[in-house]
Amino acid sequence: MSALRLVPLGVGDAFSAERYSTCLALGAGDRWLLVDCPHPIRKMMREASLRSGLELDVDRVEAVALTHLHADHASGLEGLAYFSHFALGRRARVAAHPEVARRLWDGHLAAGMEQVALGSGAPVSARLEDFFELVPLDERGAVRVGPFEIECRFTRHPLPTTAFRIAAGGRRVACSADTAFDPALVAWLAEADLVVHEAGFGIHTPLERLAALPPELRARLRLAHFPDQLDLSACGIEPLEQGRAYDV
Repeated sequence: MSALRLVPLGVGDAFSAERYSTCLALGAGDRWLLVDCPHPIRKMMREASLRSGLELDVDRVEAVALTHLHADHASGLEGLAYFSHFALGRRARVAAHPEVARRLWDGHLAAGMEQVALGSGAPVSARLEDFFELVPLDERGAVRVGPFEIECRFTRHPLPTTAFRIAAGGRRVACSADTAFDPALVAWLAEADLVVHEAGFGIHTPLERLAALPPELRARLRLAHFPDQLDLSACGIEPLEQGRAYDV
């Protein structure tokens, strides 16, 4: 078994009716790093556990590496944080570039988390720091989070969004996050052993641009965040399978 494993918890885009929203679990030893955190994250982990035979649940999650704040990538953070707080007695850890995390509380989570009922008493005010430990990522170098080292780079997307290169055990996975096609980003991702790249329509990366990449890179490329109606049969690039375990 590889020192670094990949289990896709979801591989669909925001509008998929067939698949969960894209979320990747990277495993090193008995610790897991989630790339993004859509709802329903515990159900996604449970179903992936049943298929892969690996144990995935919130108590084994080292952190969430958050690419950006669109709901199909961040909608599960509230539930993850509440479960971590009330069931595990700890804060949830989120690794994100400061520009990605800047509006995490006031623009995304506060509406559902700024008033909290503790026991039978009246609700009390809460802050981001009550539920989350933020680990700032930096474009200038890797940041260690548990057994993982995370590098980030901004992508071409309407919101501040970062791609990742994540290393553990001498192996490295790259994740494009949401992005328009960007040759410079592809070159940065290509330094990893395995590259997960999105494909789609509109503001996303056209599949034909990925299909035109050099054969050596396409062999290490896997697709995620794809629409239900996107025909992947002739592109020559393997789509990730939800719940399957991959050795990196």
